[in-house]
Amino acid sequence: MKRKCLVLLQTALVLAGLLLGASAWKLNSALEQPLNLTQEQLLDVPAGATPTGTFNRLEASGTLQDALWLRLYWRFNLEGQPLHSGEYRMMPGMTAQELIGLWQRGEVVQYSLTLVEGWTFRQVRSALSRHEKIEQTLDGLSDSAVMEKLGHSGEFPEGRFFPDTYRFVRGMTDAELLGKAYDRLEKVLAQEWEQRAPDLPYSDPYQALIMASLVEKETGVPQERGQIAGVFVRRMKIGMPLQTDPTVIYGLGERYNGKLTRAHLREPTPYNTYTIPGMPPTPIAMVGREAINAALHPVSGSSLYFVAKGDGSHIFSNDLDAHNTAVREFQLKRRADYRSSPAPAPAAEPAPVEAEPQGAQ
Repeated sequence: MKRKCLVLLQTALVLAGLLLGASAWKLNSALEQPLNLTQEQLLDVPAGATPTGTFNRLEASGTLQDALWLRLYWRFNLEGQPLHSGEYRMMPGMTAQELIGLWQRGEVVQYSLTLVEGWTFRQVRSALSRHEKIEQTLDGLSDSAVMEKLGHSGEFPEGRFFPDTYRFVRGMTDAELLGKAYDRLEKVLAQEWEQRAPDLPYSDPYQALIMASLVEKETGVPQERGQIAGVFVRRMKIGMPLQTDPTVIYGLGERYNGKLTRAHLREPTPYNTYTIPGMPPTPIAMVGREAINAALHPVSGSSLYFVAKGDGSHIFSNDLDAHNTAVREFQLKRRADYRSSPAPAPAAEPAPVEAEPQGAQ
C-alpha cells in the first residue's frame, strides 16, 4: 500500500511538473509572440480601460493571440499597475511583452500645439478646433461662456493665455489645454510684476499685460521691445496719445481687410488709441515673457516716435520733425522688398508682405 501511494505521489508530482512546464512554455510563447502587424499602428486606450479588456480587443482584431495567458501574466505579476490612458505606438516586430512594457512605463504618444505670440483669442480657438487629437468641448460657446467654463467668469479672454508649445496625449480637451495656458500666463505675469522697474504708469499687473500686448504687436525685431515700450511709457507719462495702429486694427475686428486708412484712424472705437487717452481697455493679443518684461522694464531715453524701416526694425525719433522725415523716407517711398518683419532664413519659404503699421505717430 505504501509503495502504491508513493507511486501515485510521484506520478502526481511528475504531472504537476509537466503542467507547470507546459504553462511556463505557453506563457513565454504568449509574451514572446510578435504582434501581427505589417505597419505602425496606434493603440487607443481610453480612460477607464482595463488590461483584460484591452488584451481581448487586441485578440479580437487579430493583433495577438492567447489573450488569456497575457491576462494571467498581468494579474499575477502586475497587479495594481495602472494602465494609463492614451495612445501607444505598436510597431511591426514588437512582441506582446514589449507592448506590456510600454503600458508599464506609461509611454503614451504625445502631441503638441503651439500658441504663437501675437495671436488673438480667435486664432487660438481656431488652432484648438483644427487639432484632431484634442477633444472638442467648446464648439458653439461664446468667448464669455468659454471663460466661465474655465472658471474665470467675467474675464475678457484676450491676452489671458500664454504662448508656448503645449504637449498632451490624445483625449485632452480644448478646455484643459486652455486652462494650462491660462495658469502659465498668470504665473509668468506675477513673476515679472514682482521684479518690475519703479515709477511705471500701471496700477496693476493687468495694465502691464495690456501694454505688453501693444509691444508684442509693434515689435518686428526682438531687441527693440524695450525701446518701443519706452516710447509708449513716456507718452503715457506726459499725456500724449499712444497712436499705435494695431489697436485700431483690433478695434475694427472683422471689418479690417488688410488696409488701414486715415478714416480708420479717426473712427472712434474703445481700442483706437488715436481717439482714446492712454491704453485700450484690454490686451489685443497674446504676449510672451519678453514682451511682458519689456513693458515692465522700458528702455529709458527721450524718443517719442518710431516708424518701421521695412526690414522689421524701426527708426526712433525724439521730435515730430525727425519723425516726419523718417516717415517720408521709409513709408512714403517704400522699397520693393519692404517687410513688416525680418527676412526669413534662406531655406525658408518667403512670407507674404503685409502692410506695416507706422507705429507711434
